[in-house]
Amino acid sequence: MKLTLAGIQNRTPWTAAGIDLPSYDVEKAAEKAKAAPRWVHFGIGNIFRVFIGGIADDLLENGALDRGLTCIETFDFDVVDEIYKPYDNLALSVILRSDGKREMKVLGFGAEAVKARTDVPEDWIRMKEIFTSLDLQIVSFTVTEKGYALNSPDGTYLPYVKADLDNGPDHARNLISIVTAMLYERFKNGASPLALVSMDNCSHNGELLRNSVITVASEWKDRGFVPEAFCEYVKDESRVAFPWTMIDKITPRPSPEIAADLEALGVEHMQPVITGKRTYIAPFVNAEKPQYLVIEDSFPNGRPALERGNGVYMTDRRRVNLAERMKVTACLNPVHSVLGPIGVVYGIDLFADLLDDPALLKLGRTVAYNEGMPVIEDPEILSPEAFTKELFEDRFPNRYLGDTNLRLCTDVTQGFGVRFGETIKSYVKRDGNAKALRGIPLGIAGCMRYALGIDDHGNTYELAPDPLIPMIHDLLRDVEIGKPESYHGQLKEVLSNPNIFFFDLYEAGIGERIEELFTEMIEGFGAARKTVEREKTFY
Repeated sequence: MKLTLAGIQNRTPWTAAGIDLPSYDVEKAAEKAKAAPRWVHFGIGNIFRVFIGGIADDLLENGALDRGLTCIETFDFDVVDEIYKPYDNLALSVILRSDGKREMKVLGFGAEAVKARTDVPEDWIRMKEIFTSLDLQIVSFTVTEKGYALNSPDGTYLPYVKADLDNGPDHARNLISIVTAMLYERFKNGASPLALVSMDNCSHNGELLRNSVITVASEWKDRGFVPEAFCEYVKDESRVAFPWTMIDKITPRPSPEIAADLEALGVEHMQPVITGKRTYIAPFVNAEKPQYLVIEDSFPNGRPALERGNGVYMTDRRRVNLAERMKVTACLNPVHSVLGPIGVVYGIDLFADLLDDPALLKLGRTVAYNEGMPVIEDPEILSPEAFTKELFEDRFPNRYLGDTNLRLCTDVTQGFGVRFGETIKSYVKRDGNAKALRGIPLGIAGCMRYALGIDDHGNTYELAPDPLIPMIHDLLRDVEIGKPESYHGQLKEVLSNPNIFFFDLYEAGIGERIEELFTEMIEGFGAARKTVEREKTFY
């Protein structure tokens, strides 16, 4: 059983293995998309393939979509070479239910996989063909929060962004520059309308994407690369819309155990790979069953019936914002960001196992129920109480997901402003300071403790990829476990940086408390656990 177009022609062994196959004509859907692209996606990793690709598969199955998706990669081209091309752009979805059962299906949404490269003429020409298609309605994104970043923590442009601004559209290398360059091609060829839809876990994601695109366009205008009329085009949301979204589906790294199980069923070449840029990916994607995608219904060039996809809610910007705030600032992401780093420090591998510790479970519930939910507004289309109950009773305890605490530390600092800062700002607005918070300061201190790279038992670990963690690790280079006096304010420049937390934590009244908690956590090996257990009396 090969995961290729030829390999799925004989349906019998797939059915016998319990793996569903597309009922639609995959090749016909791909050819139609190549001739007239309708939906383009940037960031073609795991969450895209199992969730956005899964939604497209739903629409293809029920007739709401008549062509596949154009998959574009700007960062890790090995993904195209190792995961897309050898498997004819097919993906194998493995849904892991909390009762231990698996739902498996081959997804045929992928029409083509394109590398966005200005240094390869045929790739860049193809990009221009795609973006000048009058049929193009949607350009969506799952590139993580850092994908939209243009600035360093000190406010200056990142070096590669500065190079793109200086070199112009024909030499764009980073994501936002590439997208803006493609919008310029569309502008020059009739200025057709389009929706650019961020589907990343960040607050006001549509606004973030829009601001970044407008910034690049404006900088290029100032340098003489594009006219003012182009800037007016990207600023006009009746022509270029940036709908807001809330997305939620826990998608761990591909499991080697699941790969072995699939190969035991007869599916060939399922082993995960780690690319040169440390992307963890496989021909299959394992994920939980629950999923939510709330989308602002703003598509100036029309759209497919997205609401016919599993877990999709079409609504207005206000409700998207409230749903996103419910998830990202209160119920889910803050819990991951508080508990994941502490779990690594404890030496616990799986997030589900972490919740067996009563103090950690109580800490997670405190962050969600006691601290986050009191300062959010009900989004109406989703119940915060029901959403959080499902998290703690079904989703978080799902051991079959195999979601690791170390994965939750990937880019953890990039979410500090959204996941903690919004709640902190709400408390400052309400009380004048955020001193009433107990769980969030402990979680921030725990993340700083994680940055030391040594657990509560004295074992070292590799820090997960994150732009700021190496800097924090370096700031703490002279701090020693067992010598709390070796800490003398090294974290102040981090905790006071509003570019990281959206707030100076000392002005919020919790900076000193975070330092105290961090100092307690380095009193000796085992001190991190003692600190958490001691703090539980405040919950």
